[in-house]
Amino acid sequence: MRRLLPVLLALLLTCAALVAPARAGSAPEVTYDRYSLIVNGRRIVLQSAEFHYFRLPSQELWRDVMEKFKAAGFNAVSLYFSWAYHSPAPGVYDFSGVRDVDRLLRTARETGLYVIARPGPYINAESTGGGFPAWLKTVPGRARSFEPGYREAYREWLHRINPIIARHQLPRGGPVILYNAENEYQVGTDAAYMQDIQDQARADGITVPITTNDCCDAGSWSSTWASGPGAVQIPGVDDYPQSFECANPALWGPWGEGLTERLRDDIPVFAAEYQAGAIDVGNAGYDKCRELTGPAFMKFFYKNNLIQTGATMFSYYMGYGGTNWGWLAQPNDVYTSYDYGAALTEARRPTPKYDEFKRQGYFLEAVAPLARTDALATPAVPGDAALTTVARANPDTGTQFVLVRHTDRAATGTDTTTLDWAAPDGRYQVPVRVKGRDAHVLVAGYDLGGQRLAVSTSEIMTHAAIGGRDVALLYGTAGAPGATVLRYPSAPSVKVLEGAVRAAYSGGDLRLDYAHDRLARVLVTGGGRRPLLLLIGTDEEAARFWRVSTAAGPLLVRGPELVRSATLRGDVVSLAADTVAGEIEVFAPPSATRLDLTAGQGASERVRVARTPSGSLLGVTRAPAPARLPELTGWRARAEAPEAAPGFDDSRWTAADHTTTTSPHPPKTLPVLYADDYGYHYGNVWYRGHFTATGAETGIDLNAITGLRGTYLVWLNGRYLGAAAGGVQADSGDQATPPNPDPGPGHFAIPPGLLRPGADNVLAVLVANMGHNDDWIADDLRFKQPRGLVAASVSGTVGGTPIAWKIQGTAGTDALRGPLSTGGLYGERVGWHLPKYQDKAWRKTAPATALTPGVTWYRTSFRLDLPKGQDVPIGLRFGGDPSPAYRVLIFLNGWNVGQYGGDIGPQREFSLPAGILAEHGTNTLALAVTAEQPATGPGPLTLFAYGNVRGGP
Repeated sequence: MRRLLPVLLALLLTCAALVAPARAGSAPEVTYDRYSLIVNGRRIVLQSAEFHYFRLPSQELWRDVMEKFKAAGFNAVSLYFSWAYHSPAPGVYDFSGVRDVDRLLRTARETGLYVIARPGPYINAESTGGGFPAWLKTVPGRARSFEPGYREAYREWLHRINPIIARHQLPRGGPVILYNAENEYQVGTDAAYMQDIQDQARADGITVPITTNDCCDAGSWSSTWASGPGAVQIPGVDDYPQSFECANPALWGPWGEGLTERLRDDIPVFAAEYQAGAIDVGNAGYDKCRELTGPAFMKFFYKNNLIQTGATMFSYYMGYGGTNWGWLAQPNDVYTSYDYGAALTEARRPTPKYDEFKRQGYFLEAVAPLARTDALATPAVPGDAALTTVARANPDTGTQFVLVRHTDRAATGTDTTTLDWAAPDGRYQVPVRVKGRDAHVLVAGYDLGGQRLAVSTSEIMTHAAIGGRDVALLYGTAGAPGATVLRYPSAPSVKVLEGAVRAAYSGGDLRLDYAHDRLARVLVTGGGRRPLLLLIGTDEEAARFWRVSTAAGPLLVRGPELVRSATLRGDVVSLAADTVAGEIEVFAPPSATRLDLTAGQGASERVRVARTPSGSLLGVTRAPAPARLPELTGWRARAEAPEAAPGFDDSRWTAADHTTTTSPHPPKTLPVLYADDYGYHYGNVWYRGHFTATGAETGIDLNAITGLRGTYLVWLNGRYLGAAAGGVQADSGDQATPPNPDPGPGHFAIPPGLLRPGADNVLAVLVANMGHNDDWIADDLRFKQPRGLVAASVSGTVGGTPIAWKIQGTAGTDALRGPLSTGGLYGERVGWHLPKYQDKAWRKTAPATALTPGVTWYRTSFRLDLPKGQDVPIGLRFGGDPSPAYRVLIFLNGWNVGQYGGDIGPQREFSLPAGILAEHGTNTLALAVTAEQPATGPGPLTLFAYGNVRGGP
């Protein structure tokens, strides 16, 4: 009766928020109350990882990433949908091939992940235009508002993407359980706009709860629109407490405690974007970002958020970062790689961060009482003031969750103490040790399967009922003391199978004392309960385990690099797993006596196994076959830039003759030369200006805005005059600050004798644009900033010399690769980057040879035959140091997979993802090298493998 009263009280308090569980045979539903999401009547702790399908243009690899999320204990994936990626022009949308989001959402369902769908319209994501298509820059009406023009445009996008999302919602058998409206919309907020996004979603069939992710000032949003127009059902908060200072990975929480706010009392605490990596704003390299946001940060901040705020909805940004291939990147914060220092590298390789996600994710998945807890006056008091505790308890079961950490969150020392713990089953004194910048979530009063866990100073990773017994995995810091107390009606039999564990039974308590060291195994039988196999390891040992479901029940597997799925049929366990040479151990029912491993392409092999004293099956896996990669030889080269020659025929180019623009940035000179105004939105753009010289002209004055890392090169009558850096932004990002009147100036003196007085003179300018600004502060001065030339004049004459301009960018949208893959270089317009182009007439030379200013193309081909049934991610490595004298566009089989150069970023290795890369066939590699000054070209270039495992997607 004592336990029934809290249940009745909780039901009375939450009856207004709860929706009755779905009836048998009815459609599944998603509801919620102040504690958690409720999916088809069952509470869940949402554990989601962010994945950008548009940063991995290979449908075959989407499954790999999602399977790895699922294997790490995530039960959801968060998906931005990029408007720019699908719409090359107003009214034109493409959801085919690598843009097939139906397939994306089916893949999520097939891998067992829920989906948080995030269609914007604005997404940011450090992507070009923040996900807005560049053509939107010429549409009147302020973006991210309810103003006409923009309103019609975003409604069109939503009415294309929403029906796709709607048919994949949970009530219709799909994975979508939440719909996110807009993104970090806290500046220049417009309630009518936010309300309209939701109204359009509902009209298009969205029935799941609508969320949003607020940044920076969550309280103002919730207090202003908590119940009025614009308010969503479940607002969430973005938290990035480690900042983005990857060059200083020893930083500790410079942006605060990282505790997600409770925005309303009737909804769960939602960490809508919680930091799981960082953009590399200082060019330190993503390994440093991974260190900045590594396991220590994750242990402390994630566990604090779980226990101190009672959050039950987590979405981590990023789970997998991917690649800013083509012109996908926003120019000011990122370069080609969007690795992000995430748990999975750009090449899809798990890292120590992945291990920590798995340790925490399995815990959240296995321990159901976590989904409904209230704050609890601390039941466990440490005997050392250096440590402190915070606690929560489930009002139904009484289960306690105690967070133990340092009082000073920045402390770096290690402290050991005794907890005086008033637990549901009694009072206990147990040892605990906490390293600096670490934290532990300890559990008491928990029905662990058929067992009763009184207290433990080891953390629970997972437990499962397997073959008529409970198998539980606990872990702790290597060398730290631990104690676990289990309740039994009578004295059980205890057998220590491995490790040093002391056991004592008294008054119903079986107490086990030990130090965390490798993997201890304890078998407990009798005592009035079903058998228990208790596995107690270190953090590192725990990470070697995988929990996987089968139709016959769960299994535990130790040893492989990854376990994707499993089946148990008769006496055969079949695992889809990634393996290298080493032990593999399977905890399965006694009926299982054989083990098969299934490789990525479906091939299967039998592993010889033997029964262990733990009752498990133990075998040894073979090493993967070596992957032999060819040398990159047989290069051919050809110089381009015929546009610089005076006699080049530009008659079919677009006349740049506009005298007005919809841009909020007025032109400094006429005609308007903004590339977007003429429909050229991505990559390099050429200009040719014709003027009749008097002979008195002395120089060319130009101004260009390219975004950070952009540049432009100038020729007059075929002679190269030099280059200049393009402007980064024409305003400070603050509406109170006037636009910069001189964003990217360049003055080019005219050499004596170069002009042809009284005749046509030709000015040629190649502008290397670097993507479009985001719209983070909802300010058109920022987002609608022009690209390309913004001013041009000839100096030295009274009144100036008139110039007639032509402009040429990309030759059109590539139907296969989309609008973001190619720009307006001559070689791109005529197909020099494409695999089928015939280059036999090109001269034979390697890229690491003398360059002259301008553009030179290099091509070669190579054949791969990677071992079947293995996953061998391949990359391209540039030797030496990147030079600021040139920049390189890298094309693989026609896809622009990256940009290399000293002014681009620190990156020297570029991922070549399967799907774009032919793993069993011939590949074409093309480089477009734009040199601003004489230099030696890039090289040497080599292929390399990021890893090699048996298995794969």
